[in-house]
Amino acid sequence: MIRREFIRLLGGAAAAWPLVAGAQPSAMPVVGFLNSESPELFAYLARAFRQGLSQSGYVEGENVTIEYRWASGRYDRLPALVADLIGRQVAVIAANSPAPVMAAKAATTTIPIVFATGYDPVAAGLVASLARPGGNLTGVTSLTAEVGPKRVELLHELVPAAASIALLVNSAAVAIRETISTDLQAAARKLGLHVHVLHASTEPDFDTVFATLAQLRAGGLVIGSDPFFNSQSEQLADLAIRNAVPAVYQYREFAAAGGLMSYGGSLTDMYRQVGVYTGRILKGEDPTYLPVQQSTKVELILNLKTAKALGLEIPPSLLARADEVIE
Repeated sequence: MIRREFIRLLGGAAAAWPLVAGAQPSAMPVVGFLNSESPELFAYLARAFRQGLSQSGYVEGENVTIEYRWASGRYDRLPALVADLIGRQVAVIAANSPAPVMAAKAATTTIPIVFATGYDPVAAGLVASLARPGGNLTGVTSLTAEVGPKRVELLHELVPAAASIALLVNSAAVAIRETISTDLQAAARKLGLHVHVLHASTEPDFDTVFATLAQLRAGGLVIGSDPFFNSQSEQLADLAIRNAVPAVYQYREFAAAGGLMSYGGSLTDMYRQVGVYTGRILKGEDPTYLPVQQSTKVELILNLKTAKALGLEIPPSLLARADEVIE
């Protein structure tokens, strides 16, 4: 089933090539789906996006065409991918943040762009305000980055004896890495914790990160919000377990893959809302006047099996606050 989904997502691009060769253009509107990661990892988010589109009355292959463009972690490819979508005269571009959105924003001021982001889109310079975005961008934001300091607090509750923790950030995410690092270090200092900042931007970097963690004897790991880390949730969870590192990340996928704990919003719900907004724009609504939607649902997921494997006892007060306990 996953393989069929992967082939379908890859096939979206190939199906459009005859248009370039001079065939009659389709009467259906074309939507560009731009993502910084890969289809085999993020196919479930494309499904959520299509679900949102269907809620607005658009079904892929029936009354809308979707052109999928995946950077597979190579941010340097994004400008070319955006240019390709613009050349195909897409009606709307749906993109994840920050790098794909910034690439699309730099390339066009006329094609509507609907973003999914875990950061403050006003502070990031994407929109003028949440209520009245202005320009050609609008989208959905969650509290993912804003609740980052809370993840530090939750990790401290689980490992109160730890004097130091580590923070993992994506060195390639230039636009947001300093903000994430500064905010989480400030939260740690309030708790009297020393923070070691580690960097990774490719899969091979992870082995180095966990080897460094062992040398530093850090009591836990907070993984900074980033689309690349989203796509590597399973690998990060596996490495944390194998190296006996208590770790916390933003999305449920991390805890479901064996990570100790996740605290943040829902990726699937955010992409569904992006699909809804894309459909509304296809129907003629102006993104200038579509307020940025705020996905305020925040979930605390605890993996009890992993806690036992790490020799940790989850405090009853923390268990009582959990939205889900994985056993």
